[in-house]
Amino acid sequence: MLEVIGALCFGVTCTADFAVLFGLAAIGRTAKLVAFVIAAAWLSLLVAIGAAGGFEAGALGPVPGPVIPFALLLVGGLLAWFASPTFRRAFLSVPLAGLIGINILRVVGVFFLILHARGQLAAPFAISAGWGDIITGVVAIPLTALAAWKRPVPGWLSRAWNVFGALDLVTAVTLGALSAPGTPFRVFTEAPGTAAMGTLPWVGIPALLVPVYLMTHLAIGAKLRATETTEANTQAGINRQTTYATADKVA
Repeated sequence: MLEVIGALCFGVTCTADFAVLFGLAAIGRTAKLVAFVIAAAWLSLLVAIGAAGGFEAGALGPVPGPVIPFALLLVGGLLAWFASPTFRRAFLSVPLAGLIGINILRVVGVFFLILHARGQLAAPFAISAGWGDIITGVVAIPLTALAAWKRPVPGWLSRAWNVFGALDLVTAVTLGALSAPGTPFRVFTEAPGTAAMGTLPWVGIPALLVPVYLMTHLAIGAKLRATETTEANTQAGINRQTTYATADKVA
């Protein structure tokens, strides 16, 4: 029953993420359709491989199965970000409220805690990933509301939240890999490790959602820096005008 609920939540999260990222991006209809098709194809491929047991512990030898799609999607996204100005502009065209808002859905990290309580995921991975996602999702609620209403948000708070959310994902991936059964680099040996993350629907989290959210944090950081630079330049211009006006009066 938990897997069914988890699959429904995963489907809703993917749909909402893609709807915001593709739907609100300043790109043409054809580009949006292509993006949706690629995302659907990737998701379908993950489900097919997962159903066949292709991501389960030992399926790829000493390499944790979910690491492969995670690395492919993240590296592909980063290459597109740094090599393609068009891709970067499209990603940055998504409103800040949308980029922050989709992180609210990370409250479903409660599933990690439930799986831990049921003995299907071990600490420290489950505890860190669960609470990290929940905190990120809860704090994203007021930040999204302020951004949507064009209300001022303390820069330090937005930056701190963004860094925390990104580090939560990096920590979760690291702990998950170091807890994976059958790997030569396993550090955390408490049973059952992270074997459940190689099964459906949970494999979709590292194989799809984590790379997407990491790219989202990258875009949020870039938008925050751009805003701060604009504000700093505006303030510098005001200061110069004030200085010139004062000098004219003195003269």
